[in-house]
Amino acid sequence: MTLESQPSPIHNEVAMPKLLLFLASLNGFIAVSLGAFAAHGLKTRLSTEMLNTFQTGVQYHLVHALALLGVAVLALSFPNAVLPKISGYLFMLGIILFSGSLYVLSVTGIRWLGAITPIGGLALLAGWGCLCWFALSQQFEV
Repeated sequence: MTLESQPSPIHNEVAMPKLLLFLASLNGFIAVSLGAFAAHGLKTRLSTEMLNTFQTGVQYHLVHALALLGVAVLALSFPNAVLPKISGYLFMLGIILFSGSLYVLSVTGIRWLGAITPIGGLALLAGWGCLCWFALSQQFEV
């Protein structure tokens, strides 16, 4: 077997669910921490509008940390399925672009970052779309 034909270690049956579980738990931790930080540390420093923007980032961040947890379970249950793994990548990209841009926008006031937010939203939607496609194309055993 040549080096080129070996599967990437990150995509093997154990490593991918482990990576997704790690990313889910890390993002859950970060989202809860940032939510607490906003509630206690930013409440007096940001306008109501910017605090709401930050909290929107936290809300979507936390929801998609849980989505990553679900994708980790799917990757473990269906190790050869590609769509759940793609969903995981898209959810991560969406968290970074959507929530990340909202965090930075609300704290710095740099308005052009608002143009990045919809790209992150599209990544999140694409992640859900991949899961939908997976659900419709998968033949489940009863």
